[in-house]
Amino acid sequence: MTSASGRLVLAATPLGDPGDASARLIEALGSADVIAAEDTRRLRGLASALGVSPVGRVVSFYEDVETARLPKLLEALHGGETVLVVTDAGMPSVSDPGFRLVAACVEEDLPITCLPGPSAVTTALALSGLPCDRFCFEGFAPRKPGERTKWLAELDGERRTVVFFESPHRVASLLSDAASALGGTRRAAVCRELTKTYEEVKRGTLAELAEWAADGVRGEITVVLEGATPRQVEVSDLVPEVAERVASGERLKTVAAEVAGAAGVSTKELYAAVLAARK
Repeated sequence: MTSASGRLVLAATPLGDPGDASARLIEALGSADVIAAEDTRRLRGLASALGVSPVGRVVSFYEDVETARLPKLLEALHGGETVLVVTDAGMPSVSDPGFRLVAACVEEDLPITCLPGPSAVTTALALSGLPCDRFCFEGFAPRKPGERTKWLAELDGERRTVVFFESPHRVASLLSDAASALGGTRRAAVCRELTKTYEEVKRGTLAELAEWAADGVRGEITVVLEGATPRQVEVSDLVPEVAERVASGERLKTVAAEVAGAAGVSTKELYAAVLAARK
């Protein structure tokens, strides 16, 4: 599959069921000059399940060696070879190795393409029963208590549905912390072992899910969190903020528009309230 100009190919792999592999992935596994795999043993297991025999060189490409592998992979691409990147499950670069190589290829103007396929993020989102029209992906939840507290505080006002990964050993404590920080009534879904034999989606409030997880949860976990409900803000509560900014030299009309827009209230009403407070 050598060509005049090499090409980097990012390929999504099944989350658990080999039957989810695309025909393009199977073709690529059997023809790529180089296969950079997060786990070479899992790659060979997947290839065997798909009935394909890789003919290209297989190299390990996990997080700890990703940077060290870049020069050789870039050399192969410059030499006209096709380099296929696969991770253990899902899409390379999405909380998996791949981003650094993609960035390097962009910098050196090397061709890049993608073979789309399974994604734990969108699969969990679709199964969650929560709004899917607007969402954000947060990668893995922070491990350290201080970072987690700050992270949850940032999510307190996030109105989009939030998707993130968590270790089965930490999901119980995370759900408990989330219930305390965001309110026990906020809805969520814990999706585990997606597409596998013991797939399970547990839906409920954060308080309910924290209680459920206290007995222990196994498998690969994806959590989907309901977006925050917009808080009702009284116009009168915003007057001091506007007055303080105007006193520091900003224009009343500009400040009123900015503060009203952020709070979701009428600019006209806030402007009038500020003027009334001056009398």
